[in-house]
Amino acid sequence: MSALKIILADDHPFLRLGLAQVLKNNFSVEVYEVENGKELFELLKLGDYDILVLDITMPGRSGMDLLKDVVARYPNQKILMLSSHTEEQYALRTLKAGAMGYLTKDIAPKKLVGAVNTILQGKKYLSKEVKDHLAAIKSDLDNGKPIHLSLSDREYEVLCWIGEGNTVSEIAEKQNLSP
Repeated sequence: MSALKIILADDHPFLRLGLAQVLKNNFSVEVYEVENGKELFELLKLGDYDILVLDITMPGRSGMDLLKDVVARYPNQKILMLSSHTEEQYALRTLKAGAMGYLTKDIAPKKLVGAVNTILQGKKYLSKEVKDHLAAIKSDLDNGKPIHLSLSDREYEVLCWIGEGNTVSEIAEKQNLSP
């Protein structure tokens, strides 16, 4: 069996190193590392990859924007989103945008291995917490739709940053927009 080809797209070298080590300890794998969207698309042009592990908070363009572009340009690319944000904040949005799974950065190594195995089988990876969250959303929807679900991805992202205490200027900088 040939080695898996996995891209790790995250702007933190130490995190990429740890993820790569977990993958190498559990799979026959070639790991390719990138730290921004430009490098990611340069690498994707060069060949096919089994899985892309994509950080949701990338420098420049957000991981959500990159996810949508990867799905549009490379519709067969399997994508596992990785984030420091809780699953309640982004899991459903990333799955709706085309990701096959969502993990938070505080995961145990065996969850990463399980997610990769599930995605390699062509299935979506959902942690127990995400499944519970989806069940709660379904229940909420049955009883009337919560307002936050009607926000666009960008609006929701801004709302989360406001909730974290960021100023308008800080949010504008993160979005590469003028205040």
